[in-house]
Amino acid sequence: MHKQVPEAEEEVTSLHDLSAVDLIAGYRAKQFSPSEVMEEVLDHVAAWEPHIKALYLFDPEGARAAARASTDRWQKGEPVGTLDGVPATIKDNIATKGQPIPLGAASVKQVPAERDAPPAARLREAGAIIFSKTTMPDYGMLSSGLSSFHPLTRNPWDLGKNPGGSSSGAGAAAAAGYGPLHLGTDIGGSVRLPAAWCGLVALKPSLGRVPIDPPYVGRVAGPMTRIVDDAALMMCVLSKPDRRDGMSLPADNINWKAHEKSPRKLRIGLMLDAGTGQPLEKAVRAVAVKAAKAFESAGAVVTEVDGILTREMLDGLDNFWRARMWDDLSKLPSEERGKALPYILNWAEAGAKLSGVDVVRGFNATMAIRAAAAKLFHELDYVISPVSPVVNYPAEFASPLNDPARPFEHIAFTVPWNMAENPAVSINGGYDEKGFPIGVQIVGRRFDDLGVLGMAKAFEGLRGPQRPWPLPPKR
Repeated sequence: MHKQVPEAEEEVTSLHDLSAVDLIAGYRAKQFSPSEVMEEVLDHVAAWEPHIKALYLFDPEGARAAARASTDRWQKGEPVGTLDGVPATIKDNIATKGQPIPLGAASVKQVPAERDAPPAARLREAGAIIFSKTTMPDYGMLSSGLSSFHPLTRNPWDLGKNPGGSSSGAGAAAAAGYGPLHLGTDIGGSVRLPAAWCGLVALKPSLGRVPIDPPYVGRVAGPMTRIVDDAALMMCVLSKPDRRDGMSLPADNINWKAHEKSPRKLRIGLMLDAGTGQPLEKAVRAVAVKAAKAFESAGAVVTEVDGILTREMLDGLDNFWRARMWDDLSKLPSEERGKALPYILNWAEAGAKLSGVDVVRGFNATMAIRAAAAKLFHELDYVISPVSPVVNYPAEFASPLNDPARPFEHIAFTVPWNMAENPAVSINGGYDEKGFPIGVQIVGRRFDDLGVLGMAKAFEGLRGPQRPWPLPPKR
């Protein structure tokens, strides 16, 4: 089993480890070129990928060609956009022109996308080098690297552990150092959970802040990076308007680079009990409490608050999602349907037995959650909580409990903010005794995406030294 290796064995200044902010500065100063960076990333992918299997439609030759074109532009002093020459990956379920969208499921028919979805289009327009898609579990309905279509994706911090999901490949790729920028999606925790288990920063924006196609209740796309500055840099690009998303917010001139923020005199709630779901493991609780104390030492007023999720709300969401999933699966021929993960089939089939009232009652949980969140933030500026109640779980599991009858016990801290539409960021808060990362979540009022990033940036300066990133197993 692969464990953490001391950083001294690798150069600290490896190009694949540089942030997007540093890459752009280096290109501008002609210290190195996009081609040199891309070659280092490709070499690093070659060392890691046999072990973690984070990528889908990996295109090294296309990446080299795009890097050469970017290198030429930088040499002329004519970058095409904010991210010109920066390596990036995009999750399987975000459409990229001419490529299929399997949604992580062997039951999905492979049809090339007619055009880029809005987040992919924005990255491409900004000059990012999209060198690969990343893996995800079936239909995005698992917090796991397990898929009926993709190989099992593993966590670089410990190959025996799960990277989380559903942005599983993005989380593993970012932790392994496959360049600085990774794009995921989140409907219940799908960028924040893998970020927590992979030691990353991931922003779940306010609903509609990042246009997406197809849009859905609670569904967002968001950046997954190693540092807050890179997440902010991605948001400069991702938040640009796109009329294809009828749920998107009006265009806003947010200065995403102005995310410095002092916690002084801010009212922060510390949520250590989500209200339902799995109990909090001791190491997770300790990291969340330490984070709250760090903000308190910086002048914030911290009070402990109760969670807003009830058993009825979580079960209601479960019923609604089961029915939605069964609606999709029931349209497939039985032979095709049988190709999906047994866990997903088992879970979704229960949706066929629900009444219309059951499903509507489940959907109405979204409105109850929204009301509870509004009441909570009436007196608070931000909420700090764990991201996941557990430190980690086995790579082969579909979820921490691995039980389709109880599939969402681990998302009680994350899913409320999708339904309430609040921005929420996951950021590494510490480690367990074995050196495995543990995430902290910072939640803000609706539309305060910039403030949430500012609090995360402040926490980067408060949380203390970070462990070196994992290195690939020796060949």
